[in-house]
Amino acid sequence: MEKELDNVAAARQYVQDVYETVIRRNPSESEFHQAVKEIVDSLVPVFAKHPKYMKAGILERIVEPERVISFRVPWVDDQGKVQVNRGFRVQFNSAIGPYKGGLRFHPSVNASIIKFLGFEQIFKNSLTGQPIGGGKGGSDFDPKGKSDNEIMRFTQSFMTELYKYIGPDEDVPAGDIGVGAREIGYMFGQYKRIRGGHEAGVLTGKSIAYGGSLTRTEATGFGAVYFVDEMLKSIGESFEGSTVVVSGSGNVSIYAIQKAQQFGAKVVACSDSNGYIYDPNGIDLETVKRLKEVERKRISEYVIDHPHATYHEGCTGIWTIPCDIALPCATQNEINEHSAKILVENGVKAIGEGANMPSTLEAIEVFLENKVLFGPAKAANAGGVAVSALEMSQNSMRYSWSFHEVDDKLHGIMKNIYRQSVAAAEEYGCSGNLVVGSNIAGFLRVADAMMLQGIV
Repeated sequence: MEKELDNVAAARQYVQDVYETVIRRNPSESEFHQAVKEIVDSLVPVFAKHPKYMKAGILERIVEPERVISFRVPWVDDQGKVQVNRGFRVQFNSAIGPYKGGLRFHPSVNASIIKFLGFEQIFKNSLTGQPIGGGKGGSDFDPKGKSDNEIMRFTQSFMTELYKYIGPDEDVPAGDIGVGAREIGYMFGQYKRIRGGHEAGVLTGKSIAYGGSLTRTEATGFGAVYFVDEMLKSIGESFEGSTVVVSGSGNVSIYAIQKAQQFGAKVVACSDSNGYIYDPNGIDLETVKRLKEVERKRISEYVIDHPHATYHEGCTGIWTIPCDIALPCATQNEINEHSAKILVENGVKAIGEGANMPSTLEAIEVFLENKVLFGPAKAANAGGVAVSALEMSQNSMRYSWSFHEVDDKLHGIMKNIYRQSVAAAEEYGCSGNLVVGSNIAGFLRVADAMMLQGIV
């Protein structure tokens, strides 16, 4: 017993030392610090049980990106004025496969956010069981309000630099916030223009017309619901008859709403960056799809077609709406401690993170302390990258699976992620804590691969 306590103390000190090094080397990168803190604290029981990972410096290596790329992106707007943005690609870890992770176009993008996303991606990708490493990229370019020609000129300039660092067996970007099929298409066209040939596997999230996968559009939203459904089954509950609140109204949110409704839930609210709508009769998904996917309008216009619904300025108020299940699918840190406490007071049973790190560390503590089922992003949000890996497989085979085949594979992957997370939490003394479980399960696969490959 005394030896075990000594091992735990040594592991805890090791983790703290590594975390302090991360802060010192990456000053002012708060999002990255938060992502590292949430993961490394979970790993103390792993290092206590397997000190070989400490001896091999696995954690010191895994928190340091293999490569960080930053570049200038000049482009010309419709008025003929030269604009300049910053581009990023962080290639974090390739122990189990080529770097894989999305590109985010949003004014908030900076080195810290890209590193936090890339770090999370290592473990998320590992959990899928697919042979893909962790990476992430993007730009502080804002596609909102831009014409198609402006977006094309920007993405072509972006790819003119990025192409040097990516490839089907090296680094395979996909979409994220602000990057959908349109942006992927323009980037793929520019990549072909520079490199020649048709390397379909260099990007995922492509249109079906030139190598995309069926179910990829729906994958992240569907996957989040599949994961939450597994959590609910563990307590004899389901989506059937439940009230659900979904933040956001982009790709992830729309298809989380769709699948939740298919499972018998009533989704009563969704949002965009300006505010949220509440529809007590249940969100009309076709209206949301038309506004956001076709007309590219604000969610506030929903009430024009549905006057019984109400629109509210500001995003955080969406979490004051009583619900059984909350699916934060918008952006990082959208649920803080205050919002978490309101959700708990209103009787929420389950949280499924459809976005990347949408709950603050303090919010997560509130959920766990109050025995709310909590599906962390790296597990619940993994459906998108899982189907991206399936898209890569189809590109390699020059073959396409049906929607049903891909959806079945996605459902199986999400079930397996849940089971891995539950088993790891149980094995390492944190039964029921899927934050710890998913962190440990994701870490072990990468750590073992790194051990086998030597000091690289």
